[in-house]
Amino acid sequence: MHRALYRKYRPLVFEDVVGQEHITRVLSYEVENKRVNHAYLFCGSRGIGKTTCAKILAKAINCASPKNGSPCGECEYCLAIENGTTTDVLEMDAASNTGVDYIRDIKNEVLYSPSMLKSRVYIIDEVHMLTDSAFNALLKTLEEPPENVVFILATTEKQKIPATILSRCQKFDFKRVSVSDISSRLMHIAKKENIKIQDDAANLISKLSMGGLRDAISLLELCSAESDMITYEDVARASGCVGRQECYKTVKAIIDSDHGALFRIIADIYYSSSDVSAFWNELMSYYRDLLVIKAAGTSDDRIKKDILDLTNHEYGEMAELARMLTKESLIYQAGLLEEAYVSFIGRQGADKRLCAEMTLIKMTEPASTVSMDAISARLSTLEAKLAAMGVGKLVQVSDSKLSVKKEEKPEIETKEEKTSDEIKSENKKNSSSEPIPEWTEILALYRENYSASAPFLESAAATIDDSSVVEIVLDNPIGKMMLEMDNAAQIIQNLITSRGIIVDRVYITVKEGNKDETSNDVF
Repeated sequence: MHRALYRKYRPLVFEDVVGQEHITRVLSYEVENKRVNHAYLFCGSRGIGKTTCAKILAKAINCASPKNGSPCGECEYCLAIENGTTTDVLEMDAASNTGVDYIRDIKNEVLYSPSMLKSRVYIIDEVHMLTDSAFNALLKTLEEPPENVVFILATTEKQKIPATILSRCQKFDFKRVSVSDISSRLMHIAKKENIKIQDDAANLISKLSMGGLRDAISLLELCSAESDMITYEDVARASGCVGRQECYKTVKAIIDSDHGALFRIIADIYYSSSDVSAFWNELMSYYRDLLVIKAAGTSDDRIKKDILDLTNHEYGEMAELARMLTKESLIYQAGLLEEAYVSFIGRQGADKRLCAEMTLIKMTEPASTVSMDAISARLSTLEAKLAAMGVGKLVQVSDSKLSVKKEEKPEIETKEEKTSDEIKSENKKNSSSEPIPEWTEILALYRENYSASAPFLESAAATIDDSSVVEIVLDNPIGKMMLEMDNAAQIIQNLITSRGIIVDRVYITVKEGNKDETSNDVF
C-alpha cells in the first residue's frame, strides 16, 4: 500500500526536525541530563512538527540507549513506540474526545505502572478542544502526576488553554518553517524519490505552504503525479493560485488606470481553474510586499531575504511598482482589498467576480471616496507630482487636523501673489455682488462627475460681481483643498460660461473665521 510522503519522511530523531532547533535543542538536553518534565505544551500552527516532536520525545524518554538526547531508533522500545504496539504511549485527539469522562479514564489509567516502558506518555493533540469540565478534571493529575507519567499537550490555539493548565506545563512555541528551509527539504525529498522539480517551483510550493512543512510535502506529491518535471506553472495550476506575474499586471493596470486590462484579468481568472478568492489573497500579499519595500527601503539585506523572500527578478519588478506609488496610496488600496475580502470575496455564495471588478476600479479612483485614507492617497500623489515639478512640500493630513507646510518662495513669486490679492480686494470694493443665476443646476452638473468634492459646494456661498468675477466661499480649508485638486475653479467657470454668463475669473476662498493659518497657500 502506498505511504504518503509526509508520513514516509516524518523525522525520527530531533536532528531531523526542520526549523525548530530552538526547541529540539532544549528537549534533547533534558533527555540527556535526565531532567525530563512531567508536562509539556507544544503550541503552533499546523504541520510544523508539534506531534512529530512529541513522538520523538516519547521515544527518547523510554529509549534503552539514547544518543545525544535523541532516540536510537533501534532498540525494542523505540520500535514498539514507532510501530504502535505498546500501550504505554497513547496518542489521543481531543477534538474527537472533548468530554470529562475521557479525562477521567486517563486519571484512572495513570495509577498503574507502565507495562513495558520506563514511562507512560500521554500525547493529547488539539487539547484546546476539551471542555471546561474536562480541563478541571485534568488539572489535578497534571499538577501532581504519578511517578513515570509524562503528559505532552499540543494545540494550534494557545489562547484557548486555561491559565491554570499553562502554568503547570513547560511551554514551547513552534514557529513557522522558513521558505528556504522548506525548499531545501523538498529538494532533498525529490532527490530521494527521483522527482524532478525546478527551483522556482519548489520556492512557490514553500511560499504557498505558509510555513507548514507537511502541507508543502503534500503539494509536492500532488504535483509529482502530473508531470515528469514539476514547473512553476504546474504548481500554480495544482494549487489554484494565479502567480505573482498576474499580480504585477494588476497593480500596473491600477497605476495606469487601465480599466479594460483590469476587467480582462478578472475574466481570465474567473473562466480558468483558479479561484477569485485565491487570487485576492495573493494580491493582498503582493501589496504587503510592496508596502514593505516602500516603507523599509531596499538597503537592508535581511528584509530582502527573510521578510520578502523574492527572486531578483520579482524584487526588481516590485521595486519599480513601489516607486510609482506613494505609501499613502498603498495603504488606501490595501485597505480596499481587505474590506472587499471580508465583506464579499471571502464568503461563500457571494458574487466574487462583480465585487473584485468594482473594487479594482475603485482603487484607480480615490476621488470617488470621501475617507481620510482616500484623501491622504490623493494628497500624497499630488504632493509627489508637485515635488517633481520643484514646488515643494504640500500637506499633511490626520483625522483631526489639516496643515499645509509652505516652502519659501522666490521674492518675485511672493510679490506676484500679493499683487493678485490686492487686485482681488480692490475689485471687491469697487463692485457689487449677486447670487449666480442657475447655481443649483450648475452644482448638479458638477456633482455628476466630481462626487468626492461636490459636497463641499453644497453649503458654499457663490456670487458674481459687476467685473464678472465669481467668488465661492467655503466653510473649511479641507473643502478648498479638495476642490483645488479637482481643478474646480476652471470647471465651474466653464459650466457658468456654457449658460451664456461671462466669467472673467473664479475664486475659491474660506470664511475668515474658519481659515487655517496656512490655508492661503497657492496649490
